[in-house]
Order: sequence, then structure tokens, then C-alpha cells
Amino acid sequence: MNDKIPQKARDVLNERFNKDSLISLATSVDNIPYVRTVNAYYEDGAFYVITYALSSKIGQIKQNPIVAISGDWFTCHGTATDLGYILSEENGWIISKLRSVFSSWYGNGHINESDENNHILCIRLTDGILFDHGTRYDLKF
Repeated sequence: MNDKIPQKARDVLNERFNKDSLISLATSVDNIPYVRTVNAYYEDGAFYVITYALSSKIGQIKQNPIVAISGDWFTCHGTATDLGYILSEENGWIISKLRSVFSSWYGNGHINESDENNHILCIRLTDGILFDHGTRYDLKF
């Protein structure tokens, strides 16, 4: 993460989002906004989401990868990238974390690991505003 982010802001981001967190994810195509709530995990300036490759969100991100996120007194912009199949070799480092973080619902039939359309979405943050007990942090990632 960018060293320009104050340590207190880093701590707050980790405390709030370095776990299974519900966030609003907004996409936009042809000047039409779309927003949905997703389960996400935050680590080192990025959110990770398990999604379906054939979903409208992935289709929208392919057309316009610039997204917005909102949750728990934090709003930000980022660039979304489809990292591909959850079990691809390149995703080995993150899928083990996501299985653990999302353990309350991951294994209950929601995710079929043999379905290659189950993908990981990475949202690399660019800028945001974080509020914590009356303090506003304007962040550049």
C-alpha cells in the first residue's frame, strides 16, 4: 500500500474490511450506474470478491473497469480486474485466504469450485474518503 496513507487510516481499513465485509460496488456503462452489495475482503489497497464470470457485473466491468465502492463510512474509486477462475494457479495465494474469510457461506453450496465461471474480482483502489470518529482521511492509494 502507498506509504502516503496514514497508519491510523490503514489500521481502520484493516479493522473494518480485512474480513468478510458487505460493501456496495458500483459500475457504470453508457452513463447508466449499477450498484449491488457484495461480500468483499480487503488487503493492501484492494478488495477481493468472488463472483460469476457470466454475471452482469463482470460484463459491465469489461466495458468500463472504473468502479466505486461504499461501506462503513468509506467511499472510494478503483479499477476492477477479473483475475479469472478461482482455482487457477495464479490465484492460489488469494483463494486460500478467501475460503477462510468467507467460510460462513463459501462451502454451503454457494460456490462450486469445479465451475470455471467462479472468478475472483480484484478492485485496486485509487482514491477514497474514510471517516473515523470525526476524522476525515482523504486517501490516494
